Amino acid sequence: MKISVLGTGQWGTALAQVLVDSGNEVTMWGRNPEVIGEINSKHSNTKSLPGLSLPDAIKATTDFEQALDGATAILLAIPAQSLRENLTSWRPIFPKHLPVISSLKGIELGTHLRMTEVVQDVLELEEEQLSVLTGPNLAREVVLRQPVGAVAASTSQELADLTAAIFHAPYFRAYTSTDVVGCELAAAAKNVIALAVGMSIGMGFGENTQALVITRGLNELTRLGMARGAKPLTFVGLAGVGDLLATCGSSLSRNRTFGEALGKSGSMEKASAEVTSTVEGVATASSIVELAHSVGVGIPIMEAVADVVTNTITPTEAIIRLMSIDTGAEIDE
Repeated sequence: MKISVLGTGQWGTALAQVLVDSGNEVTMWGRNPEVIGEINSKHSNTKSLPGLSLPDAIKATTDFEQALDGATAILLAIPAQSLRENLTSWRPIFPKHLPVISSLKGIELGTHLRMTEVVQDVLELEEEQLSVLTGPNLAREVVLRQPVGAVAASTSQELADLTAAIFHAPYFRAYTSTDVVGCELAAAAKNVIALAVGMSIGMGFGENTQALVITRGLNELTRLGMARGAKPLTFVGLAGVGDLLATCGSSLSRNRTFGEALGKSGSMEKASAEVTSTVEGVATASSIVELAHSVGVGIPIMEAVADVVTNTITPTEAIIRLMSIDTGAEIDE
C-alpha cells in the first residue's frame, strides 16, 4: 500500500520506518523544510531522533497535496491538540474515501473528544473508516528495530485487520481490537499517569511509590473506561497496562521525563525549559479530569496532576493530598 504519514515527529518518523519495513510505500508530510530535506537527503531526523538512521525508501515533502498523491491510507501523527486546526485547514482537499489511522494520544481540550471523534467531527467520515494504532511503543526503540507489540483498533474488524497487516514488520506485531473507546482513553490517560510517576521520581521517591501510582492509576483509567463503555480487558492488554508500564518506566518517555523535571524543580516554567518537545500529558490532564467528572468518576491521581500542571498546587502538595485520601476496598465489588 501507499501510506501518507502526516507528521515528522518522533512517533510519525518511527511508524514511517515500520511501514516501509512492512513493504509499504511511504511519503511523510511536515512543515519544517529542514527536517524534510534531512529525511530525503541524509535519511535521518536529527530534530526528533538524533543519532539514528532511517530507511532510504522513506520520502518526505512539505507539499500536502503531493504527500496525499496516490495514497491508499493516511496515518495521523501530529500533536493531539493541533489535530482540529490541521484537519480544518486540510478539509477542502482531504480525501474522504480513504482509511484514516490515528496514532495520536490525547483528549481534546474543551470538547473532551477522543482523537477519532475529532476526525469524525471535522471531516464527517464514517466511524468504520477510522482506526487507532496504540500500545507500548517508545519511538527510539522502534527505530532500533527492537521487538515490540501494538494494538490496531477499529469498530470495523476489517479495518482493524488491515491496520495490523500494514504494520506487520519482522520486529513489529499488532494485535486487533474493536474497543476504540478503551484504546484511546488508555493512550491518553497513561501520559498523565506517567507525569505523576516522573514527579515521584524527581522528588526522590523509589519503586514503592512508583508501583502505587502506576497501579492506582490503572484502576482510575479502568473505571473511567468502563463508565464510557470500554471493555475491561482492554486495560490489562498492550493498549492499557502495556503502554502504561512502558511510558511510566522508561527514561525515553517525554511525559515521565517532564514529570521528573517538575518533581525536582517544583516549577512548570523550569520543567518546560528542560523538556522542550511536545508533552501530551500536560495538555490532556485537565481534559481527562473533566471527562471523568462528566460521568461521575473520581480519578484522584490524574486530578492531582492536572492541578500541578495548572500551577494550582505543587508536586509536594499533590503527594500530601493523595496520601491523605480515605482508603476503602482496593477492588470495587
